[in-house]
Amino acid sequence: MTRGLVLAAAIGVLSGCASTADRDPRDPFEPLNRGIYRFNDKVDTAIARPVANAYQKVVPAEVRGRVRNFFGNIGDFFIGVNNFLQGKFEDGVSDWARFAFNTTIGLFGIHDVATDMGYEKHNEDFGQTFGRWGAPSGPYLILPILGSSTVRDGIGTGIDLYVDPLTEVRPYHLQYGLAGLRLTQTRADLLDASRILEEAALDRYVFQRDAYLQRRRSLIYDGQAPREKEPEDDTDKDKKPR
Repeated sequence: MTRGLVLAAAIGVLSGCASTADRDPRDPFEPLNRGIYRFNDKVDTAIARPVANAYQKVVPAEVRGRVRNFFGNIGDFFIGVNNFLQGKFEDGVSDWARFAFNTTIGLFGIHDVATDMGYEKHNEDFGQTFGRWGAPSGPYLILPILGSSTVRDGIGTGIDLYVDPLTEVRPYHLQYGLAGLRLTQTRADLLDASRILEEAALDRYVFQRDAYLQRRRSLIYDGQAPREKEPEDDTDKDKKPR
């Protein structure tokens, strides 16, 4: 977590001297962000996407589903923690019930029996918890390898990684293998979305940024985000009667 905070601070310092003229006010670090975006894209093109494509072709869909369930079950416990921290106690109890049933009856989450029992899966993390309690998102950031974020969500991601149960797995080669499998599964699940992005967006960076910020705002407000206030145009001020 400390390294994540240092990284976020370093990004802020390095970007502070950049000109912000004609930029989206949510993205004052755009030149640096675009550089990291290009780096991430090269890593994805050279490694992550080919591995994900091979994984999707070689591993049967049913097995991939079991892998997805296993890692999703690990996440349900801290999804419950975040629901409790946000004051959504009923959802938190539901998340922990999901974790209990899937870990036991579902054989460590390989089988998602909880959904069949009526326990809905939620999507919560520490970044959303900060947002729920009024912490501003701060500037948009592209994190190396991890991709789209904000200052608030970057700190939340650091906490998410710090409490990740996989960090306690030993021996280390097993920990790294599980982490690699989770990344591969996640990337495979995003293959269709990335193809749509490449075909539909004139500027993939802007499309991804706007989609990320809109989705995060929706998640924080559970799909009922209040309407954002539009910035007042200076030209309109001149037209107002004095």
